[in-house]
Amino acid sequence: MLQPAALTLEETAPLDSKAASISVRARLAKRLADVICIPASQITPQERHMAGDVLVDLLRDADIKIREGVARRLTMLNEAPQNILVMLAKDDISVARHVLENSKSLTDSDLIGIAKSTFSQHHEIMARRRKVADGVVEALVEFMDDDVVIRLLMNKGANFPETAIQRILAASRHNPRYVELLVKRVELRPAHGLTLFWWADSAARIKILQRFAVTRNILQDSCGDLFKAAAAEGWGDPATRKALQFIERRQRNRAAISRSDFESLEAAIDKAAAAGLTRQVTQEIAYMAGVKPATGAQVLTDKTGEALAVFCKAPGLKREYLEKLWTALRRPLKTETGEYSDGFKRVLATYDSISTDKAQTVLRYWNWSLTSSLNADVIAHIKRGVVPQGSEYTDAAISAALVFGNKHLKS
Repeated sequence: MLQPAALTLEETAPLDSKAASISVRARLAKRLADVICIPASQITPQERHMAGDVLVDLLRDADIKIREGVARRLTMLNEAPQNILVMLAKDDISVARHVLENSKSLTDSDLIGIAKSTFSQHHEIMARRRKVADGVVEALVEFMDDDVVIRLLMNKGANFPETAIQRILAASRHNPRYVELLVKRVELRPAHGLTLFWWADSAARIKILQRFAVTRNILQDSCGDLFKAAAAEGWGDPATRKALQFIERRQRNRAAISRSDFESLEAAIDKAAAAGLTRQVTQEIAYMAGVKPATGAQVLTDKTGEALAVFCKAPGLKREYLEKLWTALRRPLKTETGEYSDGFKRVLATYDSISTDKAQTVLRYWNWSLTSSLNADVIAHIKRGVVPQGSEYTDAAISAALVFGNKHLKS
């Protein structure tokens, strides 16, 4: 009877034994994977990990079919050795996909490390995972691969940190698909949504207003007594003054109206409708409506006009003044048949859909976010088209840079 060849410690094997070794390797890999998959009650952690160490070495230059078979076998195991899973997760996508999408044994730390050492195909599979922690999302978003970002935004189990939202928000200025998906994310805050508004399409704008146009009743009731206290101190603290301007109930600026050459906001709009909007009249309208000229200019140059509807509703302007301001902007009000133009119909629908107090919240938030942090540093960022980074920059500074920087780049 022929005896099997003895096991030796030599590094090489005879050439005629190589093909048979491949078959044995496949069987050995399967057996080792079987051992690793034995329930914890029947194997010690030490023996499981030893089997894993041997399997890792066996798989390094194994045939791709062997590696894929092991990956598929270990995917659903809750106690698979990390070193094997990480190695397989970085493998060819046909191998890695089994581990990346379904393995429950990979930790967030594992996934972050894998994201940093793999590429788009691997990232897209990771983005499909049922749960994607914020650290993993942040690691994936750093690459700003369109397919990966879109897949993450579509994944309800993905948890977006602030840094990832800000990165995508900036990119969304030139990517309508990001806008569409961002609007649906639960992580979106007013600072994001009411900034996103400025480059969103009409459908997304409606969703943004429905979500973030709220009343400020609690804020106003809570802080109402502080207006007299701040006035008694001469409004000496700029930060307090800006915050209370956002909270204030009254939208129109009585002081600006008393100083104006026009007797009222309506009179200024009448003048603009008759003679056109000049820079001086535009500033007067903004001041009397309770906002800074920079905010007024942003509203009046809004291409699709929903911002104008908010601007008119907040200070209680009647419909006819929305029409007059639209006319002053030299935009078509009616068609040849005497019907409102499609553009004005859309603006009018926005005007009718929002209450005065909610419109005030939006307009005041825009005024605060666009103007309260416009210092020399932020203006320098805007001119360069760069979004400020770092904890020293407020939401208002970032919003101003995103909105005004976007306009600066277009010009």
